[in-house]
Amino acid sequence: MHSVLSGFLPIWTITAFGWAAGRFNLLGDQAQQVLGRFAFTFAMPSLLFLTMAKSRPGELAQPGVVVFALSLLAVFAAGLVASRRLFRRKKAEQAIGAMAASYVNSANLGIPVAVHVLHDTSFIVAAALFQMLFITPLILVLIELDVRRDAGRRWLRMLQLPIRNPVVGASAAGVAVAALGLNLPDEVTSPLTILGGGAVPAALFALGMSLTVRAAADPGEGAERGLLVALKIAVQPLLAYALGRWAFGLGGHELFAVVLCAGLPTAQNAFIFASEYRLDTSLPRDTVLLSTLLSMASLSLIAVLLG
Repeated sequence: MHSVLSGFLPIWTITAFGWAAGRFNLLGDQAQQVLGRFAFTFAMPSLLFLTMAKSRPGELAQPGVVVFALSLLAVFAAGLVASRRLFRRKKAEQAIGAMAASYVNSANLGIPVAVHVLHDTSFIVAAALFQMLFITPLILVLIELDVRRDAGRRWLRMLQLPIRNPVVGASAAGVAVAALGLNLPDEVTSPLTILGGGAVPAALFALGMSLTVRAAADPGEGAERGLLVALKIAVQPLLAYALGRWAFGLGGHELFAVVLCAGLPTAQNAFIFASEYRLDTSLPRDTVLLSTLLSMASLSLIAVLLG
């Protein structure tokens, strides 16, 4: 319990500071949007580039990552269908809903939990690599197809996505560096390390500030949030367990790592993406918050049962 709690405590603290800053208007009316854009445009790409540059793309071939990927894709599809069929969201917000239901917080929570609970970060880095290489571009393409109405230039914009979108571009560049086996000089990595260090606190601070501006959700919205949180906290780790144990024959520490990573809460990237594209931010914001709070108990249960 203490190991999991130590991973959550910084998240709660920084989010609480952001809430206080928003509640008492300490940083001005535009601070939330500015912080979110800073995280999306500069800090998060820097962090992702350095992370991907040190990764090993070949690690994606291990069975545990395949199980993690299948469980994520299944829940992503379920979230997409639910957002479309049950809650009648527009296409861009369907992508955000699916992301909120399946995209795990592999960075600022996953890494601390991996260090303290798994005592090894190799699996969480491989899981993050899968998310950034395949799931992030998929989400951004789905959003772009909806928010960009010019059909004549739509596919051209899709091809230009790695150039125009700093998150995708930085991840792709980092993977290229890793694939080529390049060792970057300190003159390149030092400023990126400083910028990347601001990604998590900026995103969490903006998330906390957004909690001060919320309207009461109607019963339909409450049901949508409840379903997405249930998919993330309960369905995804259970599906990962079933696939890992009975379809792929995993056991012991390997199965524990897969289920624990699948049970991580929603990444705040869902809130940042919604904010960047001027979509409804209340759904990803609440899903991030609720899944983060509830996952303290669910991750502890996973650790007790499998660890």
